[in-house]
Amino acid sequence: MSNLRPFDRRREARAQFEIEVMVWGVDTRGERFVQQAAARNISLGGALLCGIEAELRSGDVIGVLYRRKKARYRVVWVRYQEGLEKRAAIHRMEPDICPWQELLAQSSSSAEESSEIVRFPSDWH
Repeated sequence: MSNLRPFDRRREARAQFEIEVMVWGVDTRGERFVQQAAARNISLGGALLCGIEAELRSGDVIGVLYRRKKARYRVVWVRYQEGLEKRAAIHRMEPDICPWQELLAQSSSSAEESSEIVRFPSDWH
């Protein structure tokens, strides 16, 4: 049974990258926030945000900035686990263009197929 993969509803493959992004929006208390986070398992349509400090919930709209390119994303789910970093799955809102589209296009197929996470520093400053 260990050979079976869990059901995956994603329409596109995710690249095993970790990139630093800036995230902003309004939290569950109605307060604005801006913070750095890591985006993992990225695709043109979404990502997994790790290290989120703001209190978010499913359906919230947030902004994400990567390499001076920004887009709006809808929060799909948020996981709060004791002792672990908070994570949020996000999906890009149309018609915004994916901020890391160039990174995905330039990445080699060998890096995408690797089981290791490839880390890219941010340079939005």
